[in-house]
Amino acid sequence: MGKQLIRNGLLIDGNGGEVQRDHVVVTDGERIAYVGPESDYRTTGDETVIDAQGGTILPGFIDSHVHMMMEYQSVAEKLATPFSFMYYKAAEYLKTTLHAGVTSVRDALGTDLGVKKAVEEGLIPGPRLQLSINALTITGGHGDGYTVSGNVLDILPSGYPGMPNGKCDGVEEVRKKTREMLRAGAEVIKVHATGGVLSATDHPEFTQFSLEELKTIVEEGHFRKGIKVMAHAQGAEGIKNAVKAGIHSIEHGIFIDDEAIELMLENGTYLVPTLLAPVAVLETADEVGMPVTAVQKSKEVIEQHRESFTKAYKAGVKIAMGTDAGVFKHGTNLRELGLMVDAGMTPMESIVASTKTAAECLGWDDKVGTLEQGKLADIVVVEGNPLEDIYSLANNDTIKTVIKNGQVEK
Repeated sequence: MGKQLIRNGLLIDGNGGEVQRDHVVVTDGERIAYVGPESDYRTTGDETVIDAQGGTILPGFIDSHVHMMMEYQSVAEKLATPFSFMYYKAAEYLKTTLHAGVTSVRDALGTDLGVKKAVEEGLIPGPRLQLSINALTITGGHGDGYTVSGNVLDILPSGYPGMPNGKCDGVEEVRKKTREMLRAGAEVIKVHATGGVLSATDHPEFTQFSLEELKTIVEEGHFRKGIKVMAHAQGAEGIKNAVKAGIHSIEHGIFIDDEAIELMLENGTYLVPTLLAPVAVLETADEVGMPVTAVQKSKEVIEQHRESFTKAYKAGVKIAMGTDAGVFKHGTNLRELGLMVDAGMTPMESIVASTKTAAECLGWDDKVGTLEQGKLADIVVVEGNPLEDIYSLANNDTIKTVIKNGQVEK
């Protein structure tokens, strides 16, 4: 890879400052070599010029909550699908996500180390991956696929090599399962601290795992050079338990109350809201055969979810963009920015939440999230000005150029 000069576009660097005009971004190999006024850059004449054509140059977007190994399918379809087929579908999902302008993701369960290796070695195109391997869950809780027939129908298979089953109860089992996830390559630990929308045997407000169990999970992550914990947490009690235990980010946060917000502010806890998840569940329910229980619970929580986001945002809770893509179609990730704006954010704040703050949440702010000299060259060029129409980002045709690690991917 040689040098690339990206010019003739507005510049949004991810830091939240003023939009810059007549600025350029220069890449050299996989890194950003220069960001600044075009008049101050001395061209060497050997750069490949990428013309933004009056559009906008931004950092690659970051989705802090995805499931790259799945898109929701009916039970009948799942039973008729060979095991290994999910890997070939995942290759499609990864490419679709990258082409939507998302250059980094945190996988919230289901993707194993081999998929990350395939992306890193260039076998398949895809965003940079941070893995949780599988989520820890209690018997009968969110993530336990047990049905009243006595059969187990998990959303994603587990228990095969490289993908430990996450079911555990009690401090010692929880400790061991956390260690199994770390052994399998987890870079962040995922735990289900409450029930959820898609699980048939619980409710989003049900609390899962004791405070002691959650603290044990956090402790095990801390032992491994500070590996953090992300918690699926929708009910208020489960959210507060997770924050008190030292968990790094709250996923969904549907029933956040004032006490939970105060705790999150005191502890610097991130909120990854995934506003798109219940919206998309309702939109695609008939098409994908979504269970009646999931549809009903989505209808129950959708307004509360938005209200909780607005309350947390206004209070100053750190918000990192995440979608839950995989529960619905991959490549629709940037719809989340419009939903965050609808719930109170400014367009610029939604972009920062999807770049700089998301990078901080993942612990990757030293290398991605903003357009700065020395950082990895993850850059997106979009048509028009997203600050004037944030909803345009939801249309993948608006995403004109995607560069990851200095390599043009789209």
